[in-house]
Amino acid sequence: MNGARSADRYLTTAEFAELTRIPEGTIRQWRHRQYGPTGIKMGRAVRYRLSTIEAWIKECERAEADRRVPA
Repeated sequence: MNGARSADRYLTTAEFAELTRIPEGTIRQWRHRQYGPTGIKMGRAVRYRLSTIEAWIKECERAEADRRVPA
């Protein structure tokens, strides 16, 4: 399967939680507080684009690395 195609896959909140090992309730709270990767409302369901989650994780890694750099 093409890497770009898999990055365009949409995940449920449960799949996002399983991927990141973050509780579903936390992810729901983040969405309500407009924190974390942007979810997309599709009818009554919320979906998260895998590429968006991956970009958010990289951003978190960079922020952590920058925070740890000694002054």
